[in-house]
Amino acid sequence: QVQLVESGGGLVQAGGSLRLSCAASGSIFSRNAMGWYRQAPGKQRERVATIDNGGVPNYADSVKGRFTISRDNAKNTVYLQMNSLKPDDTAVYYCWSFTRGYVDWGQGTQVTVSS
Repeated sequence: QVQLVESGGGLVQAGGSLRLSCAASGSIFSRNAMGWYRQAPGKQRERVATIDNGGVPNYADSVKGRFTISRDNAKNTVYLQMNSLKPDDTAVYYCWSFTRGYVDWGQGTQVTVSS
């Protein structure tokens, strides 16, 4: 099992930026695919961005060009840089880990974008 701890959420005005971090423990981090999902009130959880163990990112269409996912294997941490934030980006953001068929989730961090 992988333990995931997110940080970096908060309140920001539309057009602003935030950077989320997710520290992982309990596995060989470099082998894991990592990512971020989000869930807004009354909506299903959706994929935001993922990055495989080779460092190749993949983004949801709604965040392409605005969000950047990256990973630092030396620090066992994955990041999500969010720029040009919109009110529609308001959600709880969850860190996600996938390795050898197992999925783990963080506890989530709230991101609120005011108009």
